[in-house]
Amino acid sequence: MPNEYPSQFVANLLKGVAYAVSKPLWFIRFHGRENIPPSDAGGFVIAANHQTYIDPVWITLPMRRRVRFMAFDRAFGWRFVGPFIRYLGAFPVALDRGGRVRSIKGSLRALREGAAVVIFPEGGRALASGEFDEFKPGTVRIAMQAGVPILPVTITGGNRIWPQGQKYPKLFRRVEITYHPLMQIDADADPEVETERLRKIIASVAV
Repeated sequence: MPNEYPSQFVANLLKGVAYAVSKPLWFIRFHGRENIPPSDAGGFVIAANHQTYIDPVWITLPMRRRVRFMAFDRAFGWRFVGPFIRYLGAFPVALDRGGRVRSIKGSLRALREGAAVVIFPEGGRALASGEFDEFKPGTVRIAMQAGVPILPVTITGGNRIWPQGQKYPKLFRRVEITYHPLMQIDADADPEVETERLRKIIASVAV
């Protein structure tokens, strides 16, 4: 993963455009913005349920800070999309062991540089029902290894916009993003137990 980050001016400009598009098309709303750490705070993990390809953009719209996010490795081969998400801070996650190790190392490096890293514990997008897939403990383990907190985020309504198996997103349906209080994790905590705690926090808002 490259060490360079996109220009904050350009990133903010693109986020402004994304908000201008998302507001009339998906009536986007944000709750709990006060729980987002300030831009001068250290690194933290952003953990959210995963409903659409647009999730990383929606989640980070209110944030004015350096952000990295894991993305499906095949997306980097898509024309226009690949270069665009790479510029914005995405890095690929491959399913093979070597790819997973590289993504973990990239996440840890970004967190230690003070960036926020978006990770989806489910690994893939949810079905139209919005029901969560199994949360994997890798997200908690990365936060523990980096010594940073987790910002739990719930995406509501995305499953009715662009679920797995649907080719294009539907328009004029509401999506809501809820930011929960930071989740602190002790260095000697059980990752499996903390992963279940994370899942319950994110699931506390109906999806």
